[in-house]
Amino acid sequence: MTEPAPPRVDAGRRIRTRRRGNALGFWFFRASLRLFGLRGAYGLLRPVCAYYLLFDRAAVRAASAYVRRRFPAHGRLRRVRDIYRLFLGQGRSLIDRHGLLSGAVRYDLRLEGEDRLRAAMAEGRGIVLLTAHLGNWQAVMTCLDRLDRTVHLVMRPEDNPAVAESLRLSDGAERLRIISPESHLGGAVPIARALQEGGLVAVMGDRSYGFSAVTVPFLGAPARLSCGGFHIAAVAGCPVVALTSAKRSVRGYVVTVAGVWHPRYAPGRPRAAQRQAWVGAFARMMEAYTRDYPYQCFLFHDVWREAAEGGPAAPTLAG
Repeated sequence: MTEPAPPRVDAGRRIRTRRRGNALGFWFFRASLRLFGLRGAYGLLRPVCAYYLLFDRAAVRAASAYVRRRFPAHGRLRRVRDIYRLFLGQGRSLIDRHGLLSGAVRYDLRLEGEDRLRAAMAEGRGIVLLTAHLGNWQAVMTCLDRLDRTVHLVMRPEDNPAVAESLRLSDGAERLRIISPESHLGGAVPIARALQEGGLVAVMGDRSYGFSAVTVPFLGAPARLSCGGFHIAAVAGCPVVALTSAKRSVRGYVVTVAGVWHPRYAPGRPRAAQRQAWVGAFARMMEAYTRDYPYQCFLFHDVWREAAEGGPAAPTLAG
C-alpha cells in the first residue's frame, strides 16, 4: 500500500493555541466532583465561566466567531448569553471527561450506528475516524473501547503539563496510541502501518492545526477546514467514519456514527476539487449537529477568518 502522506505542515502558519488551565484548577474540580458530586461540580462552573466571560477577551473572541454565525439574528446581549452558555457547556464536558477517565461517575453511553461502524471495520483496511470539537471527545474514545481495536490519535504533543496530567491520554491505555503530525513526514509512516494492521486512526476534521485545508461553506460563510483525513483515506483505500458525541442528560451521552464515506481519487479530475467535495459533506454534517446541539460545539477558532485571509495553499500531495 502506498503510504498516505498527510497534508504538509506550513511552518510559517503553524497555529499556536493558547492553553488554559493549571494544576490547581484541575485539582479544584476533581475535589469538587468527589465532595459535591456531579451537579455540585457543575454549579461551581458558573462563577468560573463568568470570570472568563468578563476578563478573558481572547476566549470570548474565539467563541464569538462561532456564535455570530450560529445565531446571526441575535443581538449583542443575546450573544453574550450564548457565549456564557457555550463556556458552561465546555466546562461540563471537561468535568465529564475527568469523570469518564477516573470512573468517578457512572455515565450512560450509547453508540448509535454501531452496525455501520462494524461494517466499515469488516472491510479490513483500517478506518480513518474523523472527529471534531463537537461534544465530549472522551465519550467517543470510551465507546470505542468495545470495538477491541487500537485507536491511533493523530495529535500534537500536549504542551500544557497540567492538561496532559489531568487527561492521562496514554496512562495505562493499552489500545490508545499517539501519532504526532509534527514527526518525520507528518507521521505518514506510523499512520500507514496502523491502517495496514486494521487499526483506527483518529483525525480532527474541523481544524487544520497548521496542516493544509480547503475552503467550504460552513454556517453560511466560507470556512477553512482540514482535508487531511480524507486524503489519508483516499490514498490508503480505506473508509472514513465521522463520529460525534452529544450530552443529552446529566449522565447521558450518545455517540453517533454521523457519516461514512469511501473517498477515492478519480482519474481525470482535479484532486483539490475532490477533496473540497468530501470536506463539504463533512461541513454539512457539522452544521446538522450544531442545529441540534448549539452549545456543544467547542470549535473556539475562527475558521472563517482563515478562509477570508486565504489560508494555507492547497497541498502538493503524494499518491
